[in-house]
Amino acid sequence: MSEAVGLAGLLEDAARWIDGDPDPATRAELAALVVAAADDPAARADLADRFAGSLQFGTAGLRGAMAAGPNRMNRAVVIRAAKGLVDYLAESLPGVTPLVAIGSDARHHSREFALDSAAIVTAAGAEARLLPPDLPTPLLAYAVRALGADAGVMVTASHNPAADNGYKVYLGGRMVPDAERGVQIVAPHDAAIAAKIAAAPRAVDVPRAESGWTELGPELWEQYVEAIGSPAVAPPAAPIKIVHTSMHGVGHTTALAALARAGFTDVTVVAEQRDPDPDFPTVAFPNPEEPGALDLALALAAEVGADVVIANDPDADRCAVAVDDPRGGWRRLHGDELGAVLGEAVAAQLSSQTPLSSRRQPGSSPSDPDPATPPTLANSIVSSRQLGVIAAHHGVAYRPTLTGFKWMGRVPGLAFAYEEAIGYCVRPDLVHDKDGLSTAVAVARLVAQLKSEGRTITDLLDDLARRHGLYLTSQLALRFDDLSQIPVTMARLRANAPATLAGSPVVTVADLADGYEGLPPTDGILLLTRDDDRVVVRPSGTEPKVKCYLETVTPVAADAAFDTLTSIRAAAAQRLAAIKSDLNSALVA
Repeated sequence: MSEAVGLAGLLEDAARWIDGDPDPATRAELAALVVAAADDPAARADLADRFAGSLQFGTAGLRGAMAAGPNRMNRAVVIRAAKGLVDYLAESLPGVTPLVAIGSDARHHSREFALDSAAIVTAAGAEARLLPPDLPTPLLAYAVRALGADAGVMVTASHNPAADNGYKVYLGGRMVPDAERGVQIVAPHDAAIAAKIAAAPRAVDVPRAESGWTELGPELWEQYVEAIGSPAVAPPAAPIKIVHTSMHGVGHTTALAALARAGFTDVTVVAEQRDPDPDFPTVAFPNPEEPGALDLALALAAEVGADVVIANDPDADRCAVAVDDPRGGWRRLHGDELGAVLGEAVAAQLSSQTPLSSRRQPGSSPSDPDPATPPTLANSIVSSRQLGVIAAHHGVAYRPTLTGFKWMGRVPGLAFAYEEAIGYCVRPDLVHDKDGLSTAVAVARLVAQLKSEGRTITDLLDDLARRHGLYLTSQLALRFDDLSQIPVTMARLRANAPATLAGSPVVTVADLADGYEGLPPTDGILLLTRDDDRVVVRPSGTEPKVKCYLETVTPVAADAAFDTLTSIRAAAAQRLAAIKSDLNSALVA
């Protein structure tokens, strides 16, 4: 009886959704699923999941699988999201006309979702400016600042699987202070927009204009490319050979144009992954961090004798780098390794430019009065602590933040920021978000400079280890089909944290939900051992995972030889493996 009653309720919910969905394709899809659910348990489970709730709008906007129903990405969900956003802008900016910039990548339905958004913004009496199709996320973040837009919408699921899409929201213009313009939303804006979405009418009843928005030409793209690739910044110190892959995304044209503008024209492209393809046919998962994702690029690099591999994820807001390491051949740098070498380059430059009297002294609080707002390096708490040590060495200000560029982008005086998940902000004067394209140019310049000195990124990493000790990081991720198990897993760790990790006693167990060293509360747990090993465990904000970020620090002599460092690296890797094993046992017990 209860199962029949449950199915009847599902069928009523589905009928109401179909009645309010303006898209004939998803109406038909859901109608077919309703018919199948009568006899097929799998179809019934699918239907139940689609109506288990509504896709939640938060600081990451919306992201999910594309299909019919309130718990999926589709036109009906996007239309109500756009309506909620423009209603929030109108309420927040009484008496003025809000301006919204809208961009889209090359995923299935991205342009359709962007056009719906433009139509809804226009119908609501606001001004919509629609970027050309198939462009990178950093260009939308740039556009919010360049156009003085009050908000920006980017339709993208970044590096998620091909079945997904997303709706990322930025604020700017008159909505936020200058330092926060072009940064992804945080509280209380996320909750306020979510409330407006919840109050929006059925999608079919939301007014949509048939015209009236502005479709932008290539001028903004050209300004951005010129800005990140300008040879006036630093011409190549030495000729280098680059292999680039855009991972079937939208970064190819922009990356090559910016590299060429910067003087880097010897670029060999992974042809199979060059053009946008929303099905991502050559990779199991379109994320350069995933095992196997860079196989084609690494093989090509070995074939052509490249100096460096540069890879962008599908919406080009992230950048991965691979090098030919004398300790084992071509390998992708960990996100923290690239963050360290880029941070070292920025800190060294700032140190040479910044008067000693205006530098932040090591140990001072980020909140100490400083009318000059010194240039500041930042990274997320789940990223390596090495950036803070690098900043202190150069007398440059440093600030850790919560995870995500929605926090790092708000750091006053930001000069460089990164998160270990291959996200880097190297041109905060242009983009207050991670930007894989300006990062690609910065990497090329660094490789060229090192080559002119007879050195490589691997040499620079070894030098940093000799100066600061070896910081080695890794990650453990647990994926869940049942999302209810994520809070259960976090509660288990809070109640029964491991007493030791890799044989070293755990001396600190900090619940990040209570706040930590001045950071706002967030769902996470930090463990620190007597040997200075550190683990941070938190639920992912964009995937059904619990992520664990591991770091070990090993002293290194200032004159350590290459072979000695090689042995130290091997021992540190073994220690990380032991920490990972101990932590896995604690999480799945």
